[in-house]
Amino acid sequence: MKLTDFSVKNYQFTLILFAALMAMGIGSLLNMPRGEDPDFTAPEFAVIVVYPGTGPADMEKLIADPLEKRLNAMDVIKKIKTRIDDGVIVAAVYFKYDSDPDTKYQDLVREITALRPELPQEILSLNILKFSPSDVNIIQAGLVSEVASYTDLEAHSKRLKDGLEKIKSLKNVDYMAFPKQQVRVSIDLMRLAANKVPLNNVFMAIQSENANVPGGSIEMATQKLNVKTSGEYKSLDEIRNTVIKSTGLNIVRLKDVADVQLDYEEENYKARLNGKRAIWVTASRKIGTNVFEVDEKVRPVIENFKKTLPAHITFEQNFDNADSVRTRLTHFGRDFMIAIALVLITLLPLGWRASLVVMISIPTSLLIGLFMLDKAGFSLNQLSIVGFVVALGLLVDDSIVVVENIERYLRKGYSRFDAAIKATNQITLAVIGCTATLVFSFLPLLFLPEAPGDFIRGLPMAVVLTILASLFVSLTLVPFLASQLLSKHHSAEGNIFLRGLNWLIQGSYRRLLNGAMHYPKTTLLISALIFVASLSLIPKVGFSVFPASEKAMFLINIETPLGTNLDETDRITRDVERIVAKVPHLQSYATNVGKGNPRIYYNVIPRNETPNYAQIFIQLDKKVRPEEKVKIIDGLRGQLTQYPNAVIEVKDFEQGPPVEAPIAIRLFGDNLDTLRSLSVKIEELLKNTE
Repeated sequence: MKLTDFSVKNYQFTLILFAALMAMGIGSLLNMPRGEDPDFTAPEFAVIVVYPGTGPADMEKLIADPLEKRLNAMDVIKKIKTRIDDGVIVAAVYFKYDSDPDTKYQDLVREITALRPELPQEILSLNILKFSPSDVNIIQAGLVSEVASYTDLEAHSKRLKDGLEKIKSLKNVDYMAFPKQQVRVSIDLMRLAANKVPLNNVFMAIQSENANVPGGSIEMATQKLNVKTSGEYKSLDEIRNTVIKSTGLNIVRLKDVADVQLDYEEENYKARLNGKRAIWVTASRKIGTNVFEVDEKVRPVIENFKKTLPAHITFEQNFDNADSVRTRLTHFGRDFMIAIALVLITLLPLGWRASLVVMISIPTSLLIGLFMLDKAGFSLNQLSIVGFVVALGLLVDDSIVVVENIERYLRKGYSRFDAAIKATNQITLAVIGCTATLVFSFLPLLFLPEAPGDFIRGLPMAVVLTILASLFVSLTLVPFLASQLLSKHHSAEGNIFLRGLNWLIQGSYRRLLNGAMHYPKTTLLISALIFVASLSLIPKVGFSVFPASEKAMFLINIETPLGTNLDETDRITRDVERIVAKVPHLQSYATNVGKGNPRIYYNVIPRNETPNYAQIFIQLDKKVRPEEKVKIIDGLRGQLTQYPNAVIEVKDFEQGPPVEAPIAIRLFGDNLDTLRSLSVKIEELLKNTE
């Protein structure tokens, strides 16, 4: 083949070419975006409407029905899934996957804006959120104190938030789990009537006084000055002294008819860290950034912040994605080195010189594959690294076959130069065919559609690109290195390892092969029996598109009957906490009552404010093995499944797109009471089914 001839004869060009390719691969290794999971976006959104004090039936009639009608009229809608609770509606909107997410987001904003005048004016908030794996928080930290006021905790968390927001590679820095401050005006109706002041006058007076109104502009000589009438309240005394009625002889102020005090809004979200009251500070990274570089910028900010905290407030970072990614990459690196060591052992029959040639081809192929993966727009994450580990066992095939054939020619007496060219040209078509077969076997994964395809595509792409790189290396660099490094003097039977391997083959495999050739029907029958027997192992092994996560963490979801208040849900959650506190190998547990835990996993979307819902995020010691975690989860399920007056689910994290459950049964109808009754019957039926 001309490519091989050119590479061996023009060794200067070959050396420069591969030195450049390896340098680019090292550059990609150092600069590629790093993260635990792949970064991808999907045209999926959530419309969240908060209307406090409204029951599910009214929420459906007043908001859900007109909202779904408007959304269904949009183009390329795939499905709409709406969840209605007391005072909250969450409508998950899914467009066809090939739609542009940014365009569909703008279309959705336009439709919701047009719908807003048709909805009740008393709606507290209406938000549109994107579903993006990059919104996963890489930091979840708690400011913990049993004695500090929420005002102090909020002030300190805001300082940390402001510091983190200055880091450009972070986004969505937020703080939560505390009631906001508000001014409570308690009106005395008796005093109001005595002063003959209508209630509406009080509302109008407060509203008009607490406003900034532009007052036009004034021109003075060569200058033009803007005028603004400032009426924003600065203190409680200003609010108390608001004039609500004036008759010329008598002035009635707000303090004459009402009690004005600084207070908190109604608490609808409680958080605890390891059983102690806390508020959360969270942050996510931008797409395309390196989680380790982000962590290096975040660490000094947190350390400086911790030094400024008073003694009665402690800072505890209960989730650090960078540490998790570092641990995972360390494990992959260890497995990678073990794989290389095993490959090296298998190369011993070729001799140390031939082994050296193959070992040089391994990192070269990997670096070239890494460079191409980087230019294709992929990041370095757990799936792409698994792809490289898989490719490691495949990429050596081409190099081993080429080197072994060159060694065979050397044993026949050819010179190194002639052996490298003739031996490589002899098996070039076979090597290309073998590589093509491997590439084709990964094409189904490469072209897997929609979200599962985007999620997993880094793995087959890493394998395919690395195998193609190994083909190029085996036809160019390997024959060149063989022409320079292999020994001229060879025993006709090879080294001691090759002779031992031949002895084993002659003594066992050759006899087995002869027997199989003499009795073909028996051989085919035995093969068929082995195949059928292997199928019986499928129930034991199990089947799933994506495996469970091996991370030492899981969730407990607690749902009480509809209409349960926050305090009752909190009481049940504390009972669960007492059980969780006894879990072996426990590292930390973050409790959220009235809302889901901040997003810390790419396919788990937290629930919005709901008084009958709570979630506990549990982290075990990093050394806990996956099978130990499964036993802990099964033990908790046995303890919590039959808890009275609550549905408690112990849920492990799983890979792949979000799945509600392995089996989900949905009932459709117009009467909620009938649906609830039927759902209870189906639940009992499933419980009694093995």
